[in-house]
Amino acid sequence: MNNIVVLPLFIPLILGVSLFFIRKHIRLQQWIAALAALATLAASLMLMGQISSEGIQVLHMGGWEAPYGIPLVADMLAAILVAVASIVTFACLLFAFHFIGEERKNYYVYPLMLILLCGVNGSFLTGDIFNLFVFFEVMLLSSYVLLSLGGGRVQLRETVKYIVINIVASSLFVIAIAYLYSITGTLNLAHIAERVAENGQNGLTTTVSLLLLTVFGLKAGLFLFFWLPGSYSAPSAPIAALFAALLTKVGVYVIIRMFTLIFNHQPQITHTIILWLAALTMILGAIGAIAYWRIKQILAYNVVVSVGFILFGVGVATDASLAGSVFYLVHDMIAKALIFILGGAVVFVAGTDRLREISGLIRYRPILGWLFFLSALALAGVPPLSGFIGKFLILQGGVQAEHYIMAAISLLTSLMVLYSVIKIFINSFWGESLLSEGEQKSSARGTLLPGFLLAALVVGLGLGADIFMPYVDQAVEPLVNPRIYIDAVLS
Repeated sequence: MNNIVVLPLFIPLILGVSLFFIRKHIRLQQWIAALAALATLAASLMLMGQISSEGIQVLHMGGWEAPYGIPLVADMLAAILVAVASIVTFACLLFAFHFIGEERKNYYVYPLMLILLCGVNGSFLTGDIFNLFVFFEVMLLSSYVLLSLGGGRVQLRETVKYIVINIVASSLFVIAIAYLYSITGTLNLAHIAERVAENGQNGLTTTVSLLLLTVFGLKAGLFLFFWLPGSYSAPSAPIAALFAALLTKVGVYVIIRMFTLIFNHQPQITHTIILWLAALTMILGAIGAIAYWRIKQILAYNVVVSVGFILFGVGVATDASLAGSVFYLVHDMIAKALIFILGGAVVFVAGTDRLREISGLIRYRPILGWLFFLSALALAGVPPLSGFIGKFLILQGGVQAEHYIMAAISLLTSLMVLYSVIKIFINSFWGESLLSEGEQKSSARGTLLPGFLLAALVVGLGLGADIFMPYVDQAVEPLVNPRIYIDAVLS
C-alpha cells in the first residue's frame, strides 16, 4: 500500500493543528510534539523500506491518474530527507524544551515547528510544481512567526527582511511556473520532464530554468545569501538550529531535482552556471566565517559554505559527485543542527556570543566542549566522521570531470571552515575561566540529549558508511537516469 506516502505530511499537520487548541498546556504540547516527530520518523523509515524493496512509491491524490491529478512521489532521496528532517526536528524540540522561555512557549512554538516540518516534508514528496509552491509557503509562513517570536528589535528587523526576500522569490516562482506551464501544458514534474525531453530544451526553457535557479538559489542561500546571516542569528537557538538544518536544504533539494529531472539537456549552460555560483558561494561564505568574532554569525556563514559545496557536486553531475552531494546533504542537515544546538548552548552558558568575552568554559562544561569539538571536526569533513565521505565523493567526481579549480576551492574553503569553528572552540573553552560556576547563565543540561543523539548519527554515518551507501546509490539512480522517476509517475 503506497498510502504510507501521505503519513509524513498527515502526522505533523494534524497534530500540529491540534496543539493550537491546548495553548495553556505546555507540557502536554511538548509530549505531543515529540511523539509527532517520532511518529513521522517511523513512517519515513517504513517508506524507505518499502522503496528499497518495491521501488519508487507514488500516491495519486483523489484517485486522479497522472498527469491530471496531484501526485505525491517518494523516491529514496525524498524518503531519506524526510527521515532526516524528522530526526532533526525531534532533536530541536528536545533542545527547545529547556532553551525557549516560558513566555515564548505560549505563542505556539511547538505547533509551528510541526507545521514547518509538514511544509518541509511536502516539498520533498510532492510531484507537482504548483504544490511545491504551496508547501514552500506552508514552510515559510510558520518560519515567519518562529523568527519573530520574542519581538526584539533585531528579530523584527530580520523578520521584515526575511519576509520581503521570500515574497520576491515566491513572486518569481509563480512567474516561472506560469511560463513553464505555457511551454509544456502541465504542472506534473514527471510530465514536464517528458515534454521537455521530447521537444528539446530550447532557449525559452533554459531561461525559465535560470529563473527557477534564481528563485531556489535565493531560498537556499546560493550566492544571493545577504539575508541569511542576520536571519539565522536573530531567533532563539532551537529555532536557529531548525532553520539551519532544514530551510536552505529544501532549496538545495529542489535545485537537485529540477536540474537532474527536467533541465538536464543543456548542462554546458545550466550546470556551468551552477558550478560558478557554487564556487562564489563557498568563497564568500568562508570569508564571512573567518572574518567575524560572534558565534551566531560564524555558524550562519558556515551554512552558506555547505550550500555551495553540495551544489558543486550537482554542477559536476557525475555518478560519484551526485552520490557525494546526497550523502553530504544528509550529513549537513544533521551536523548543522548539532553545531547550532551546541553553539546556542555556549551562548546560553556565557550570556553572550562575542568570542572575546568568553573563555575557559571547558572547566565547568567539559562534555559540552568535547561535543562541540566533535561537531567542528564533522563540519569540516575530518575523517572518519560523516562529512568526510560526502566531501571525498564530491571531490572525486570533480577531479574525474577535470574541474580542478573547483576542487581546489572546495579544499581551501574546507580548511577555512575548520579554522572558523576551531576558533569558536579555542576561544570559548580554553584559557582562563572568566565566569565562576555560579555566574554562568545556564547549566546547558538540556543540550546533552539532543547533542548526543546527533553526534551519534554523525559518527555512525562516518563509520557505517558502507551500510548507508546502498540507500544513497538507490537515491542517485533517478538523478542519473530521470526515466526511472518519469516512468514511476506516469506508468
